[in-house]
Amino acid sequence: MNNIYNYLLPVALKVKFEVKTYSFELLLALVLLTLPLHYRYNSIALILLSLYAVVNGKLQNFKNCKTIFLLVLFYFLSVLSLLWTIDLSASMQSLSKQSAFFLIPFIFYIHPLKTAFQKQKILHFFSFGMFLFCVFYLLRALIRFLLFKNPAVFFYHDLVTQEVNAIYVSVYVIIAFFIYYTNSKKTKFDAVVQLILFFTLILLSSKNLIIVFFILLFIGQFMFFNTKTKQKYFFIISALFLLITAVFFNKIKERFLIEIESNTSQVTINKEAQKSGFVIYNVSVSRAWNANHFEPYDYFTGTSLRVYQLRVFIELMTENNKWFTGFGTNATDSKIAQKAHHYNLDRGYGTFNFHNQYIQTFAEIGIFGLVIIIIMLILNIKNAFVNKDFIQFSFAVVMISLFLSESFFSRVRGVVFFSLLFCIFNQFYQDKTTNQQHQP
Repeated sequence: MNNIYNYLLPVALKVKFEVKTYSFELLLALVLLTLPLHYRYNSIALILLSLYAVVNGKLQNFKNCKTIFLLVLFYFLSVLSLLWTIDLSASMQSLSKQSAFFLIPFIFYIHPLKTAFQKQKILHFFSFGMFLFCVFYLLRALIRFLLFKNPAVFFYHDLVTQEVNAIYVSVYVIIAFFIYYTNSKKTKFDAVVQLILFFTLILLSSKNLIIVFFILLFIGQFMFFNTKTKQKYFFIISALFLLITAVFFNKIKERFLIEIESNTSQVTINKEAQKSGFVIYNVSVSRAWNANHFEPYDYFTGTSLRVYQLRVFIELMTENNKWFTGFGTNATDSKIAQKAHHYNLDRGYGTFNFHNQYIQTFAEIGIFGLVIIIIMLILNIKNAFVNKDFIQFSFAVVMISLFLSESFFSRVRGVVFFSLLFCIFNQFYQDKTTNQQHQP
């Protein structure tokens, strides 16, 4: 009993010290770590963070936070769109979802991070927390597999639930992985953490993000780092990818193969539906762009759906002459549904948004909204090079790529994640001495 007490006492004292010394950093990390949970927990974390900042902070010089003001400007444009929105009720609801665009920069204005060491602390808390989430997801999937004998529980939305969303979790996992990857003093535990994060990313099966991950790994290896240790990790991870792909070959192959086949052939049959005795045809990219009529049993792959949505966007903007102002924030759903009905699509496709943040913003708040997003992304990647910060570079590249396939700001999770990391990476730091390396 004494041995247990002697072991736990230093741990408890260390935790108490961390909480007392890094309260603000812990609260910032808590906001990020409640994103995979129900929205109410993230709202509570944001409220606690706001109260802490108001009580302990004071208004700072705006010159140190010029870049993050773009988030406020983006939110202001969404508010302004109430003047011309075609769906006032939907736009009003959206403004509450997007409030983090204003709230989070405000928190950084009154309580900014002063040193890069504080930034590293937040990133460390976040990456370790995501590791714990991954362990939980894998254990839960294992238990469900033992109970129901269904291997699908290990993949995609089944691994993390549809509501939490495999795409969003993949984004969190990639950033967490590269936080550990940039640590120059790795322990065996760090290697285990990286392995778990990597394994989870592959099982989440996001085609776009898996490709982006390996591109970043390659860039990090040959542009940001040039050490034998990094080379070793690069080849180990590549070998692990091949091993995992071999073990789970069929499931991962199916997600890539359906895209390749439907984009290189005019007519292909959906094999998943065929197993259940149904005949459903995959829609090719060419047909998604050109067809004047679809059938209720047509199935859009990820790529063909986004091509169809791009086509719908161009048609709506041209027919309604909304290139300058857009339809209003969150006000395009009814227009998309009308187009789905016009083309005889299954009703479910009429409920999808544009699945592209660039055209979603353009359609909702016009050309100026798109310009603000592009400026934010350019400044983000520029500052990553200026700071020689590979974690920020990874965040920038992931966001640029993700915005091509997801309307990331349509969910509170996306708004909070982007706003918070954008502020953390792009505010001015008085002390940058620990900016290049993560020290867990």
